Amino acid sequence: MELGISGRKAIVCAASKGLGKACAMALAQEGVELVINARTPEILEQTAEEIRTHTGVPVTAVACDITTEAGRQAVLAACPDPDILVNNAGGPPPGDFRDWQHDDWIAAVEANMLTPIMLIKAVVDGMQDRQFGRIVNITSGAVKAPIPSLGLSNGARSGLTGFVAGLARQTVAHNVTINNLLPGPFETDRLQQTLQGAAKQQGKTLDQIIELRRQSNPAGRFGDPDEFGAACAFLCASQSGFISGQNLLIDGGAFPGTF
Repeated sequence: MELGISGRKAIVCAASKGLGKACAMALAQEGVELVINARTPEILEQTAEEIRTHTGVPVTAVACDITTEAGRQAVLAACPDPDILVNNAGGPPPGDFRDWQHDDWIAAVEANMLTPIMLIKAVVDGMQDRQFGRIVNITSGAVKAPIPSLGLSNGARSGLTGFVAGLARQTVAHNVTINNLLPGPFETDRLQQTLQGAAKQQGKTLDQIIELRRQSNPAGRFGDPDEFGAACAFLCASQSGFISGQNLLIDGGAFPGTF
């Protein structure tokens, strides 16, 4: 399917690996020019070169912390008028809410709620003026089915979801859509970290926990990041202008609800 976005420009955050990288690669395969960011320069540049080699599209790597004002300004300087924005940031650590202090909550909200909102604020008016924009926020399946040990993430990402629900109804008349992708268990470093914590808590080996979690999913496996990237690219397609304010859960059918 031709998505009609070749030659568009995109910012993809936290794109050096995992789901962010998969989204960047999927967009590049559609001919989208990229500005990607992450904190570690070496890994980020390796990813940029890999995408260039596989797709031939221009890729600019901006090594920075996107959760800071300076980081956001650096990325926006490299791509001041993006057609596509993919918001993404590493999730806060798991734990017990009794152990989290005020600063822990502020850090979670800054990374997983306020940073996406600030980036949306910076680009949405230009998108509306040009009558094209696609904003995709990578959140979490925990927005629909909260995970007790991920309380920081549950709270911050749900706040972003509520904000987007209102804004997306205002921008769609200008062909600017805002949607959220809610990943379940995908084969990423983040999943490994979460499962390591579970293994320690339950007194099991990491391999035992991985197998238990894999088999407990209706699909009998974890997700492939490429599947996630393809879903992101579809939401950014020229044909997707009637999809806005939605939360697309990609979890292998793990969520047990009807709606």
